[in-house]
Amino acid sequence: MQRCLKWVKHLPALGVEPTVITVDPAQAAYPVLDNSLAADVPPGVRVIRTGTTEPFGAYQKLTNRPIPHGGFANEGRPSLAQRAARFVRGNLFLPDPRRGWNRHVLRAVEQLLAAGEQFDAVLTSSPPHSTQLIGLQLKRRYGLRWLADLRDPWTDIYYTQALLRTAAARWLDARYERQVLAAADAVITTSSDTRRLLLGKAAELPSGKFVVLPNGYDEADFGAPSAPPAEQLLITYVGTITGQYHIEPFLREVAACIRRHPAVPLRLRFVGRVAREIEQQLAAAGLLPHTDIVPFVPHDESIGYLLSTTALLLAIPDVPHNFGILPGKIFEYLATNKPIICIGPVGSDADHILEENQAGRTLPYDATAAMAEHLDQLVGAWQQNPNLDLPAVSHARYSRRALTERLVALIRG
Repeated sequence: MQRCLKWVKHLPALGVEPTVITVDPAQAAYPVLDNSLAADVPPGVRVIRTGTTEPFGAYQKLTNRPIPHGGFANEGRPSLAQRAARFVRGNLFLPDPRRGWNRHVLRAVEQLLAAGEQFDAVLTSSPPHSTQLIGLQLKRRYGLRWLADLRDPWTDIYYTQALLRTAAARWLDARYERQVLAAADAVITTSSDTRRLLLGKAAELPSGKFVVLPNGYDEADFGAPSAPPAEQLLITYVGTITGQYHIEPFLREVAACIRRHPAVPLRLRFVGRVAREIEQQLAAAGLLPHTDIVPFVPHDESIGYLLSTTALLLAIPDVPHNFGILPGKIFEYLATNKPIICIGPVGSDADHILEENQAGRTLPYDATAAMAEHLDQLVGAWQQNPNLDLPAVSHARYSRRALTERLVALIRG
């Protein structure tokens, strides 16, 4: 959502007039909302809010359970009822349960065109990947230039196995994916590995229309100074984290480091959605007394947590095709000039970005000896100087404005 929001923020100043079609929040259902981000929409931008038809509200009322986060991050081990809901979701709602919004959007676009309005391009961003079927229909009906922005893989997305799909459902979902990739004038991805993955879906796909346009950070969000705490060595993670991120070995090494250095006040801080299994891992490692867990906060507050830490923790889910997983937070992490500890695959797109910016180190999931060594080095450096901020370097190529300039070039063809 922030990706599209920041594009909309910068497009008018770059000579492109966006019309945003989105859902009326009163008619849709989401796990969390951050209304503070609406302030980034320029006053002159037209925003059309439509109705929608989706099952999430009914699911919440019938089961008295919260709406699933992306990748079922808030469900942990699913109950029988949750497994049944996943089966229905994965087989009766293709590509996903948000598809009921599509007809409302198509009607809104039809009304705009019937009123004589003209548009140079259509941009659809997903997931939910059902949004791409809107672009497919608009391309077929009106021949509009169409940019399909896929922030994550489609049929290969890491939680697809949890949807319990039948062979017929997998076939249909893959068919939708191929149709979108073939018909779009440009396919935008957030990482090189995701580009490679999508390009391999069919032999006849032209590589030239597949473009990598990563996420980034908004320089305006980082006006406050860095404020690492002097009284403790604080490692902060911001965002959602579940058992799929495989940080349990790292947590055990943090606990061991605390035992080796009892005089150093080493603490962990998680800001955002922390799955129950992570809390259990923290408890098993004896880290709960050394850990702060802060529930979801608005985006501007999350930036404050990034700036008020010693170091930052990044984790890549331990799932298939994770070399192309490039969390949007990595660019905001870079903007803080804090040292970054990444738990994930070496050689991944995230690892390459950390390496080229000399911003931190990627540690494989079970590399406990390397974790212990790295934590000891961090402790030693902190004892010399509690401010471990890295030398300020320019990350301008990842600024939201610079990335929007590249988007404008794609829009204009």
